[in-house]
Amino acid sequence: MGFRLPAAIRRVSLSSSQTSSKVSNIPKGYLAVYVGEEMKRFVVPLSYLNQPSFQDLLNQSEEEFGYDHPMGGLTIPCTEDVFLHITSRFNGL
Repeated sequence: MGFRLPAAIRRVSLSSSQTSSKVSNIPKGYLAVYVGEEMKRFVVPLSYLNQPSFQDLLNQSEEEFGYDHPMGGLTIPCTEDVFLHITSRFNGL
């Protein structure tokens, strides 16, 4: 069996001067999403893409933003609390 990374969410705070290097800060097997009014950056495992409730968030994102995400990652249109509540159920995946 191969090594499995923990399905933990990583919250990263970046200033606007750090945006050019933010893509390189994402480990393999993860993606960046931006959540809430303050556009907090979270790095989440790709395994979340298989979860129906995360797919619902992605559908909402598509409806609200289309495919134009200027932050360099996906923008999720919900509050930080809602995002953390939904993704907290994925721990251990």
